[in-house]
Amino acid sequence: MKNKIIIAPSILSSDFSKLGEEIKAIDNAGADYIHMDVMDGNFVPNLTFGVPVIKSIRKYTDLPFDVHLMIEKPERYIEEYANAGADIITIHSESTIHLHRTIHQVKNSGKKVGVSLNPSTPVDVLKYIIEDLDMVLVMSVNPGFGGQKFIESTIEKIKDIKKLRSNIDIEIDGGITDITIKRCIDAGANIFVAGSYIFSGNYSERINKLREINL
Repeated sequence: MKNKIIIAPSILSSDFSKLGEEIKAIDNAGADYIHMDVMDGNFVPNLTFGVPVIKSIRKYTDLPFDVHLMIEKPERYIEEYANAGADIITIHSESTIHLHRTIHQVKNSGKKVGVSLNPSTPVDVLKYIIEDLDMVLVMSVNPGFGGQKFIESTIEKIKDIKKLRSNIDIEIDGGITDITIKRCIDAGANIFVAGSYIFSGNYSERINKLREINL
Protein backbone atom coordinates (compact mmCIF):
# COMPACT_ATOMS: atom_id res chain seq x y z
CA MET A 1 0.00 0.00 0.00
CA LYS A 2 1.33 3.42 -0.94
CA ASN A 3 1.89 6.04 1.74
CA LYS A 4 -0.56 8.92 1.84
CA ILE A 5 1.05 11.92 0.21
CA ILE A 6 0.74 15.12 2.25
CA ILE A 7 0.95 18.45 0.44
CA ALA A 8 2.07 21.43 2.54
CA PRO A 9 1.97 24.73 0.62
CA SER A 10 4.54 27.20 1.92
CA ILE A 11 2.98 30.58 2.61
CA LEU A 12 6.39 32.17 2.08
CA SER A 13 5.39 32.27 -1.61
CA SER A 14 1.90 33.68 -0.98
CA ASP A 15 0.69 37.28 -1.23
CA PHE A 16 1.31 38.67 2.26
CA SER A 17 -0.97 41.63 1.61
CA LYS A 18 -3.95 39.25 1.81
CA LEU A 19 -2.54 36.40 3.89
CA GLY A 20 -5.83 35.38 5.48
CA GLU A 21 -7.45 35.02 2.06
CA GLU A 22 -4.47 33.03 0.81
CA ILE A 23 -4.77 30.62 3.75
CA LYS A 24 -8.45 30.06 2.98
CA ALA A 25 -7.69 29.61 -0.73
CA ILE A 26 -5.09 26.88 -0.26
CA ASP A 27 -7.33 25.17 2.30
CA ASN A 28 -10.17 25.11 -0.25
CA ALA A 29 -7.73 23.94 -2.94
CA GLY A 30 -7.02 20.74 -1.03
CA ALA A 31 -3.87 21.39 1.00
CA ASP A 32 -3.15 19.01 3.88
CA TYR A 33 -0.87 21.25 5.97
CA ILE A 34 0.01 24.94 6.00
CA HIS A 35 3.80 25.23 6.01
CA MET A 36 5.32 28.27 7.69
CA ASP A 37 8.98 29.21 7.35
CA VAL A 38 10.04 31.28 10.34
CA MET A 39 13.38 33.01 9.64
CA ASP A 40 15.33 35.21 12.02
CA GLY A 41 18.00 36.82 9.80
CA ASN A 42 20.72 35.00 11.77
CA PHE A 43 20.38 31.29 11.13
CA VAL A 44 19.38 32.14 7.56
CA PRO A 45 19.98 35.41 5.65
CA ASN A 46 16.36 36.46 5.56
CA LEU A 47 13.55 37.65 7.83
CA THR A 48 9.96 36.48 7.54
CA PHE A 49 7.40 36.43 10.36
CA GLY A 50 6.95 35.13 13.87
CA VAL A 51 4.49 34.41 16.65
CA PRO A 52 2.09 37.37 16.12
CA VAL A 53 1.48 36.53 12.46
CA ILE A 54 0.93 32.82 13.12
CA LYS A 55 -1.45 33.62 15.95
CA SER A 56 -3.40 36.08 13.79
CA ILE A 57 -3.98 33.63 10.90
CA ARG A 58 -4.88 30.61 13.04
CA LYS A 59 -8.57 31.53 12.74
CA TYR A 60 -8.60 31.17 8.93
CA THR A 61 -8.23 27.38 8.80
CA ASP A 62 -8.39 24.18 10.81
CA LEU A 63 -5.54 22.62 8.83
CA PRO A 64 -2.40 21.69 10.79
CA PHE A 65 0.17 24.46 11.02
CA ASP A 66 3.55 23.00 10.06
CA VAL A 67 5.95 25.52 11.61
CA HIS A 68 9.57 25.31 10.44
CA LEU A 69 11.85 27.27 12.76
CA MET A 70 14.89 28.48 10.83
CA ILE A 71 16.13 30.35 13.88
CA GLU A 72 19.06 30.34 16.27
CA LYS A 73 18.43 28.80 19.70
CA PRO A 74 14.81 27.76 19.04
CA GLU A 75 14.54 26.49 22.61
CA ARG A 76 13.90 30.10 23.66
CA TYR A 77 10.60 30.25 21.78
CA ILE A 78 9.05 26.76 21.68
CA GLU A 79 6.28 27.58 24.15
CA GLU A 80 5.36 30.76 22.29
CA TYR A 81 4.98 28.98 18.93
CA ALA A 82 3.04 26.16 20.56
CA ASN A 83 0.62 28.67 22.10
CA ALA A 84 0.33 30.61 18.81
CA GLY A 85 -1.27 27.62 17.07
CA ALA A 86 1.54 25.43 15.74
CA ASP A 87 0.67 21.74 15.41
CA ILE A 88 4.08 20.55 14.22
CA ILE A 89 7.25 22.35 15.28
CA THR A 90 10.42 21.56 13.33
CA ILE A 91 13.81 22.67 14.56
CA HIS A 92 17.14 22.54 12.75
CA SER A 93 19.76 20.15 14.04
CA GLU A 94 22.35 22.86 13.34
CA SER A 95 20.57 25.60 15.32
CA THR A 96 20.78 24.31 18.88
CA ILE A 97 23.55 22.78 20.97
CA HIS A 98 21.18 20.63 23.03
CA LEU A 99 19.10 19.00 20.28
CA HIS A 100 17.72 16.15 22.40
CA ARG A 101 16.57 18.57 25.10
CA THR A 102 14.89 20.86 22.58
CA ILE A 103 13.10 17.93 20.90
CA HIS A 104 11.59 16.98 24.24
CA GLN A 105 10.71 20.58 24.95
CA VAL A 106 8.49 20.46 21.84
CA LYS A 107 7.02 17.10 22.84
CA ASN A 108 6.27 18.36 26.34
CA SER A 109 4.37 21.28 24.82
CA GLY A 110 1.95 18.75 23.33
CA LYS A 111 3.03 19.28 19.72
CA LYS A 112 4.52 16.98 17.11
CA VAL A 113 8.23 17.46 16.60
CA GLY A 114 10.43 17.38 13.54
CA VAL A 115 14.14 17.86 12.97
CA SER A 116 15.43 19.47 9.80
CA LEU A 117 18.74 18.82 8.05
CA ASN A 118 20.49 21.35 5.82
CA PRO A 119 21.85 20.02 2.49
CA SER A 120 25.39 19.54 3.87
CA THR A 121 24.30 17.99 7.19
CA PRO A 122 24.85 14.22 7.34
CA VAL A 123 22.07 11.82 8.29
CA ASP A 124 24.24 10.47 11.15
CA VAL A 125 23.12 13.36 13.33
CA LEU A 126 19.73 11.61 13.62
CA LYS A 127 21.08 8.29 14.87
CA TYR A 128 20.41 8.76 18.57
CA ILE A 129 17.25 10.88 18.34
CA ILE A 130 15.23 9.50 15.43
CA GLU A 131 13.02 7.35 17.66
CA ASP A 132 11.92 10.53 19.47
CA LEU A 133 10.76 12.25 16.29
CA ASP A 134 7.47 12.45 14.43
CA MET A 135 9.13 13.72 11.27
CA VAL A 136 12.43 14.50 9.58
CA LEU A 137 12.51 17.50 7.25
CA VAL A 138 15.13 17.29 4.53
CA MET A 139 16.15 20.60 2.99
CA SER A 140 16.45 20.05 -0.76
CA VAL A 141 17.67 23.63 -1.22
CA ASN A 142 19.77 25.85 1.03
CA PRO A 143 17.41 27.49 3.52
CA GLY A 144 16.59 31.17 3.43
CA PHE A 145 15.00 31.89 0.06
CA GLY A 146 12.25 30.50 -2.14
CA GLY A 147 12.47 29.53 -5.79
CA GLN A 148 15.76 27.59 -5.67
CA LYS A 149 16.70 24.55 -7.73
CA PHE A 150 16.29 21.06 -6.24
CA ILE A 151 19.58 19.56 -4.93
CA GLU A 152 20.07 16.09 -6.40
CA SER A 153 21.83 14.54 -3.39
CA THR A 154 18.51 14.84 -1.51
CA ILE A 155 17.36 11.54 -3.03
CA GLU A 156 20.16 9.53 -1.41
CA LYS A 157 19.62 11.33 1.88
CA ILE A 158 15.96 10.25 1.93
CA LYS A 159 17.00 6.64 1.39
CA ASP A 160 19.56 6.84 4.19
CA ILE A 161 16.94 8.17 6.63
CA LYS A 162 14.57 5.33 5.76
CA LYS A 163 17.37 2.89 6.64
CA LEU A 164 17.59 4.43 10.11
CA ARG A 165 13.82 4.18 10.68
CA SER A 166 11.49 2.84 8.02
CA ASN A 167 8.24 4.26 9.43
CA ILE A 168 9.35 7.88 9.96
CA ASP A 169 7.55 10.67 8.11
CA ILE A 170 9.98 12.42 5.77
CA GLU A 171 9.19 15.93 4.59
CA ILE A 172 11.01 17.56 1.68
CA ASP A 173 11.34 21.33 1.40
CA GLY A 174 12.73 23.09 -1.66
CA GLY A 175 12.39 22.87 -5.42
CA ILE A 176 9.37 20.56 -5.33
CA THR A 177 7.48 20.34 -8.63
CA ASP A 178 5.52 17.69 -10.48
CA ILE A 179 8.90 16.54 -11.84
CA THR A 180 10.99 16.31 -8.66
CA ILE A 181 8.25 14.94 -6.39
CA LYS A 182 8.11 11.52 -8.10
CA ARG A 183 11.75 10.71 -7.34
CA CYS A 184 11.31 11.79 -3.72
CA ILE A 185 8.25 9.57 -3.33
CA ASP A 186 10.12 6.62 -4.81
CA ALA A 187 12.96 7.22 -2.33
CA GLY A 188 10.56 7.16 0.64
CA ALA A 189 9.38 10.74 1.33
CA ASN A 190 5.68 11.40 1.99
CA ILE A 191 5.30 15.09 2.97
CA PHE A 192 6.05 17.82 0.44
CA VAL A 193 6.50 21.54 0.93
CA ALA A 194 5.79 23.47 -2.26
CA GLY A 195 5.84 27.24 -2.50
CA SER A 196 6.64 28.73 -5.89
CA TYR A 197 5.16 25.74 -7.74
CA ILE A 198 1.73 26.06 -6.10
CA PHE A 199 1.43 29.82 -5.75
CA SER A 200 2.53 30.57 -9.34
CA GLY A 201 -0.47 28.75 -10.83
CA ASN A 202 -4.00 27.60 -10.06
CA TYR A 203 -3.74 26.37 -6.47
CA SER A 204 -6.16 23.47 -6.81
CA GLU A 205 -4.73 22.26 -10.12
CA ARG A 206 -1.14 22.41 -8.84
CA ILE A 207 -1.96 20.58 -5.58
CA ASN A 208 -3.90 17.89 -7.44
CA LYS A 209 -1.08 17.46 -9.94
CA LEU A 210 1.41 16.84 -7.13
CA ARG A 211 -0.92 14.39 -5.41
CA GLU A 212 -1.73 12.48 -8.61
CA ILE A 213 1.92 11.53 -9.08
CA ASN A 214 1.42 8.85 -6.40
CA LEU A 215 -1.75 7.32 -7.92
